[in-house]
Amino acid sequence: MSTILIVEDNEKSLKLVRDVLRYKGYRTLEATTGNEGVRLAREAKPDLILMDIQLPDLDGISALRQLRADATLAGTPIIAISASVMPDEKQKIVASGFDAYITKPINVKQFIETVERHLAKAKGAA
Repeated sequence: MSTILIVEDNEKSLKLVRDVLRYKGYRTLEATTGNEGVRLAREAKPDLILMDIQLPDLDGISALRQLRADATLAGTPIIAISASVMPDEKQKIVASGFDAYITKPINVKQFIETVERHLAKAKGAA
């Protein structure tokens, strides 16, 4: 069973993502700040990380940089989740090195397809 770390400070978004993933049989870990997400990722070594961009302390892009710099997490897929749909914002998020980008509110079917595709790719590379 794959473990997915959800880094999300919005309670409703966190609950929706967690419930969908658990329904699909995934184990979830949760963090509500960027720093907590980085710490948890280093401790737990999840199979995939879902990272909100707007976080109270360390934003998602800064957290991504810290995770990418950690050799033990280098191959872990990290997917950005953001309510920002401005084209230049989206471009900046994609250019920062995330494996994929999911907009809020999430489309459950597309969300699961994206998660499963990146987990399969990561397992193939392992």
